[in-house]
Amino acid sequence: MKQLSKIIVSVVCCSMLSLPVYSSNDLNTVKMSSFYRHKVDSVLNLMTLDEKIGQLNQYTGNYQATGPVVEDTTKIEQIKKGLVGSMLNIKGAAQTRELQEYAMQSRLRIPLLFGLDVIHGMRVIYPIPLGEAASFDLDLMKRTASAAAKEASAQGVHWTFAPMVDVSRDARWGRVMEGAGEDTWYNVQVGKARIAGFQGKDLSDVHSIMACAKHFAAYGACIAGKDYNAVDISDLTLHEVYLPPFKAAVESGVSSFMNSFNEINGIPATGNTYIQRELLKGRWGFNGLTVSDWGSIGEMVAHGYVEDLKGAAYSAIIAGSDMDMESRAYVSHLRQLIQDGTVPMEYLDDAVRRVLLKKFELGLFDDPFRYCDEKREKKIVLSKELRETAREAGAKSIVLLKNEGHTLPLLEESKRIALIGALADSKVDMRGFWANEGIVDEVVTVREGLKRRFKKSELIYAEGYDLETNVLKLDEAKAAATNADVVIVAVGERYFSSGEAKSRADITIPQNHQILVKELKSLGKKVIVLLMGGRPMIFNEMTPYADAILLTWWLGTEAGNSIADVLSGKYNPSGKLPMTFPRHIGQIPIYYNYKNTGRPESKNKGYTCCYQDIDFEPAYPFGYGLSYTQFEISAPQLECNTYSRNDTIKVTVNVRNIGKYAGKETVQLYIRDLVASVTRPVKELKGFHQVFLEPGEEKEIIFSLTRSDFSFYNSHLEYICEPGDFLIMCGNSSSNLKQVRINLR
Repeated sequence: MKQLSKIIVSVVCCSMLSLPVYSSNDLNTVKMSSFYRHKVDSVLNLMTLDEKIGQLNQYTGNYQATGPVVEDTTKIEQIKKGLVGSMLNIKGAAQTRELQEYAMQSRLRIPLLFGLDVIHGMRVIYPIPLGEAASFDLDLMKRTASAAAKEASAQGVHWTFAPMVDVSRDARWGRVMEGAGEDTWYNVQVGKARIAGFQGKDLSDVHSIMACAKHFAAYGACIAGKDYNAVDISDLTLHEVYLPPFKAAVESGVSSFMNSFNEINGIPATGNTYIQRELLKGRWGFNGLTVSDWGSIGEMVAHGYVEDLKGAAYSAIIAGSDMDMESRAYVSHLRQLIQDGTVPMEYLDDAVRRVLLKKFELGLFDDPFRYCDEKREKKIVLSKELRETAREAGAKSIVLLKNEGHTLPLLEESKRIALIGALADSKVDMRGFWANEGIVDEVVTVREGLKRRFKKSELIYAEGYDLETNVLKLDEAKAAATNADVVIVAVGERYFSSGEAKSRADITIPQNHQILVKELKSLGKKVIVLLMGGRPMIFNEMTPYADAILLTWWLGTEAGNSIADVLSGKYNPSGKLPMTFPRHIGQIPIYYNYKNTGRPESKNKGYTCCYQDIDFEPAYPFGYGLSYTQFEISAPQLECNTYSRNDTIKVTVNVRNIGKYAGKETVQLYIRDLVASVTRPVKELKGFHQVFLEPGEEKEIIFSLTRSDFSFYNSHLEYICEPGDFLIMCGNSSSNLKQVRINLR
């Protein structure tokens, strides 16, 4: 058996860039104002070693466990002794008050911090994050996060483990539903909006909660799209693609970070000194707290990085992981590691300071029960205001993929509407994964939404397939469709088919769902498909038989009303895809901002970067989404063709509504660096503007590009801007662009 000293040398020296062993002078300790420093240090100086370790100890309640639960009947006694700093999966003003009262029996009366996975709502459920990202409406995402925080804080929750800012390019990974998709720049914008929504202007506002940027880092790059899998990427890709959303989160004042399960350059993220100490708490100056993901400290043993839980505790605290979520490594081993001098006390004190600081900022030391107000809980939870926001978010998240012959919108005077598909009447599926406290009976299904919207029409419903087995019920489906003027059919994946631990090798929707669409079209009716799911999906076989396709994701509590609003034309769909939809499984991972090779893709195939059996184009590109109206977007216009790298470049685009309906278009701006010291992507999103136009109306929109938009990391990981030629491209998707060439001096 190896000696602990050998483990220490291995853990500390095997960092990403062969960093030296850290001393207590290299801690990058938390920075505080004198006001908070005095308060935090006054508490810290009173604490025993066990009480300090307790602040880094997080246990779960059994409400919504996201990992293996260790049965422990002593949690209450530990809380009373001040040996627990935080609880997760505890909700409700009454329950959180009860546990907080136990904490108030401890010697120093240090309040508990309550965390919960408030991913896309608390009781009122909003669209899944990937679906909401399709809205390209940053203000909306800020408002839904704020609404979720308002409802969560009313139920005693102080801290959400959101937003997920992982860039995800592989649709097989189940957790793509939890983020903003494949583009780094867009993930930065969405992350900032959601953090601002959760945290408000100040954590002292009782309606705000702590946000958590996760998963740090590169979790979305898991090999083969398998959740929890290893990650093997270059340092350049790490810094260029996966780290920017986290750096932006720090700059936005995010309160906490959560470690990822994966390794980076052979070092598990939870024990990775480079990303936590050197980058996060060092160069970036992060003053919040870091928390492990569920059991990720202990899982370093399974990684083969440390020999036992004691080695894992050492590795995590040295690397900069402040709070232990359900590994019980710190509470079991930190005392001995401190007492024998293996871990300097300064490492422990810095972690405890970060936890105490957040409790002071939340106002918990002034009033431990300020979030435990049952009257406020009853007033806010499931309020009309929150449900209206959910309905708006749902409508704005829907993406129109196809609309031949102006099939949509439906006239509200339609006489007979056939609604086919068990998903259309499934409340549990409408909520989506990570539905938190959302109650199934409170969800509006498509069937209910259509019934309310099309009051003058006869709605004929048939299951079409068994919800559990997907076995077809064609006779009843055809009977319903035969007597209808138009057919709406709901197909796709179940809510539990995407999410954590929900990776799939085949993202094709069920074969029988596609057969159903084909069979219904054979009746000679207009067929409208509602495609439901939490990720990009493949559905080639049904596409030719659908007159219109609406991607409706999982939209939450008001899903049915949101979908009815779009079908009827009350809201003209404006969503755009935040991830590329592949045409074939073999294309995955597929994303718009790839790099050219020395033998670029060619439809002529041959000795080029292509497949012999399939084309390289996706089914639907990043940024794609139709409207009931049509927009005409001009080529980008600039004042000149040559600029200094320090200039602010104004790019003007004219947008005109040439269709029959009022609507909103999302005009996107991309650049391409044609020649650089390291190869650059064929396109990079650098901005978008949403513009609402009446029929015949035209507006001018202006983009501003600065030096940072043209900058990148070179081979030495230096962030630089080089002179040279660039393409500026504008349009309504990543594949439909007009361009102009400029030169930077």
